[in-house]
Parts: sequence; structure tokens; C-alpha cells
Amino acid sequence: MLRAIVIDDIEKIRKENIAIIKSSCPTVSIIGQADSVDSGIKLIRQLDPDLVFLDVEMPDGTGFDLLQKLGPISFKVIFITGYEDFAIRAFRFSAIDYLLKPLDRKELAEAVKKAEDALSKEVFDMKLHNLFANLERPKNLQKLILKTADKIYSINIQDIVNCESDKNYTTFYFINAPSLVVSTNLKEYETLLTPHNFFRTHKSHLINLAFFDHFIKSEGGNTIVMKNKTSIPLSVRKKEEFLVLLDNI
Repeated sequence: MLRAIVIDDIEKIRKENIAIIKSSCPTVSIIGQADSVDSGIKLIRQLDPDLVFLDVEMPDGTGFDLLQKLGPISFKVIFITGYEDFAIRAFRFSAIDYLLKPLDRKELAEAVKKAEDALSKEVFDMKLHNLFANLERPKNLQKLILKTADKIYSINIQDIVNCESDKNYTTFYFINAPSLVVSTNLKEYETLLTPHNFFRTHKSHLINLAFFDHFIKSEGGNTIVMKNKTSIPLSVRKKEEFLVLLDNI
């Protein structure tokens, strides 16, 4: 059993969440609840839980403040938030689990299963460090967690030259590092990286416009050449959009 506590400043939501957790997650035992950053810190130190369901916004601070005040984290965290804002992007870049209010039973069960199967404390610490960094860094310095078959990497997104898909796998190519293959489809990374100056040139290719070098028009098709000399195909339906982007670079 996972010994868990729930921290949320609104009593009605806290009780509703506890009821949903109890009915949807038979491997979770709720051992306590708190309504603020300060009371949450005291409860965590008192009970030493395995898992904390943590609200993001509270009157005396945020869930991030709570974790930073605690120092080394020995428990798993599932964030619960009612806000679709910058914090959501930071969670996704950092591969940290979060749930939106109101709780969805299926998503809750999946998040708890991930907590049960979680890798080492060192890996979680790295993800948490990335989360804090992503909340504080300017946009062009944001980090992305990439999980290969045997390792987890923290990557500066501005070091990514391009991404190439092969069904449910994506290969990342970098300016001064070996490529990495991850078992996530390209659509997921298109959603994450498009706001950071990336462009989907083709169903199988996503490029960092910062590394664009030149464009070749030919009867056989249009080709983008990157600064590392990689040639990337440009689909016909994407050509006009890409040329508009070039005018604005």
C-alpha cells in the first residue's frame, strides 16, 4: 500500500478528491490531509508518506514552495491543479505527473500506477530539479526530459537541431551530441516544442528554426538544409506556412 496525504486549501475539493482516491485507487491508503503549505510541511515531516497529492495554488504559497522548503524529497508527488497555465507546460517538459481538477478517475489511476512503478529517487530528483528550473528559466533556456530505453536525459531544448519520427518512436538530433531515440510519437513533441521556435515540416520531421541554413527548391521536392548539413523534406502543404515563417525570422 502507498501511504498518502492530500494537500489542498479548499476543504470541499480536498474531501471530494480523497473520496475519489479511495474509490479508484485500492493500493492507496490516505493517512492525512492538510490545507496549506505550512500545515502540509508539518504533516509530511510527521507522517513521512510514500505519496503526496499536492495542490499547486494555496493562500500561503504554492506546492512548489512546499517542496523547496522541505529540501530532499523522499516521497512521490502527484500535482493537482485547476489552472491550464505555464505550470502545465513546466510539468510536461519535466515529465512530472499532474492532474487537472476535477479529478478524472482513469487519469488518477494511471498517475498512481506510475508512482508505484517510479524509478529511483535520483531520477525523481532530476525531474523535480528540471521542474523548478523550467518555472524560473527564460523560454529559450528551458529543459526537456527525454527517456530512452535505458537512461533519462535532461536536455536543453535549444541544443536540439531536429526530430525525426518512425511510427511510435522519435529520434532527436543535436548540434554537438549523439542522437537519442525515445518511445514517444512526434506529435507529443510538436505540441511541446512549437512555442519554442520549432516547425513541423513534414509528417516525420520537426526542426528547430534556429538551426535553419537554407532552402532548396527543385522539381523533385522542396528541401530544408540545417546548419549541421542535415537535409529535411518540406511537404507541399507546409511550404507556404514555412516561407511565411522565413520572412519573419
